[in-house]
Amino acid sequence: MNDAVSEPVLHLDGLTKTYNAGQPGEVKVLTGVDLEIAGGEMVALVAPSGAGKSTLLHMAGLLDTPDTGRVFFGARDMTGLNDHARTLARRQDVGFVYQFHHLLPEFSARENIVLPQLASGLGETAARTRADALLEQVGVAARAEHRPAEMSGGEQQRVAICRALANAPRILLADEPTGNLDPGTSDQVFDALRGLTRNEGMAALIATHNLDLAARMDRVVRLEDGRIVSG
Repeated sequence: MNDAVSEPVLHLDGLTKTYNAGQPGEVKVLTGVDLEIAGGEMVALVAPSGAGKSTLLHMAGLLDTPDTGRVFFGARDMTGLNDHARTLARRQDVGFVYQFHHLLPEFSARENIVLPQLASGLGETAARTRADALLEQVGVAARAEHRPAEMSGGEQQRVAICRALANAPRILLADEPTGNLDPGTSDQVFDALRGLTRNEGMAALIATHNLDLAARMDRVVRLEDGRIVSG
C-alpha cells in the first residue's frame, strides 16, 4: 500500500445488477459489491471476460445505475442524482481510460486535452497550461502539436490518459488501458498512469487481464460470483 494513501475517495456499497430481471434468461452480474479506494491508491480489478468488470466500472463512474446499493464519492451519496447532476459529477470527478484511446483524429494531442477543460468552463490559456503540464509528466510533451495518426500506440494512450485527467478528477476508472500494447509500451503507459495517480491523488480502479501489471498496483481485487474478493 502506498504510504501517501488518504481517506476513501470512492466507496461502493452493496451494488447489485441483474439484466432482464424476472424474465427467462436473466443474468445476475453483480450480487453485492463492496469496495473502498483511497486517494493516491491504485487498485487492480481482475476477473474473467464476462464476469462484470465493465458493468462495475460503469456503476462506479455513474454511467449506469445499480438495482440496489450505493455509490459514494467521498462522503457524498451519488446514487439518487438526476441525469443532469450525474453528468456534472462525471465531468468534474471522474476520468475514464479505455483499451482504445478514442482521441479525436482531427485535433492535436494538446487540443484533445484542452477541449474537455473548455467544456467545463476553464479559460483557454489555463487549459493549455494544464495540458502541457500533463503531457510533460507522461513524457510526450514533444508530441503536443501532433495528431493521433502521427503518434505511436503508446503515445496515443498516454495522451488519452492526460485527457482523462484534464479536469483533475478525484476518481480514475480504466478498462484494460494497456490491452492493445506490446509489453514494453505497456510498461511505459502503466508507469505514466501510476505517476499521475500519485501526483494527482486520485483513487484509481483499473480493470486488467495482465496479472504482472496487476501485481505492481497497491492492491488486487477479484470479481467472483458478482462480489469483490481480495487477492
